[in-house]
Amino acid sequence: MTPHDRHLDQELPATGSEADDVFRARSPARHPARTAAILAVIGLGGGIGSSARHLLAQALPTPAGGFPWATFLTNVSGCFLLGALMVFVLDVWPPSRYVRPFFGVGVLGGFTTFSTFTGEIVHLARDGHWAVADSYALDSLIAGLVAVWCGMALARTVAGLPSRRARESKERP
Repeated sequence: MTPHDRHLDQELPATGSEADDVFRARSPARHPARTAAILAVIGLGGGIGSSARHLLAQALPTPAGGFPWATFLTNVSGCFLLGALMVFVLDVWPPSRYVRPFFGVGVLGGFTTFSTFTGEIVHLARDGHWAVADSYALDSLIAGLVAVWCGMALARTVAGLPSRRARESKERP
């Protein structure tokens, strides 16, 4: 047993105040009002995002067996916006307790939809539209990854930040 494995021999308290102390030490204490405010911000953002998704779905209805363009565009644009948001949140804007929960979890979490995406694939496949289901799944995956990268690249350009390649070349001797 190495010095790093010594903790494996120790018995964790199973119940009672000792167990509570172990878990309390691992998670920071949060003030209930602060938690409520963050949940309210997430809820407000989620309402905005899901309303926008509903409007897009109404504007682009999907015919039976057709490619679900509304969900595809929703998820790909959400990926793009999330990539851009993370650059601004992590590298540009000053720290804020509410920006990432509002925009990232709330607005974009409500806007994008994994459940509708998977449900549409299942329905397409079940109804025998295998080519559309396969295309939708693969196109969504590829377009989503490309959209995140493009969102990050555009945000870095707009913010005047160096690209990853430019940063790496400056760090090399």
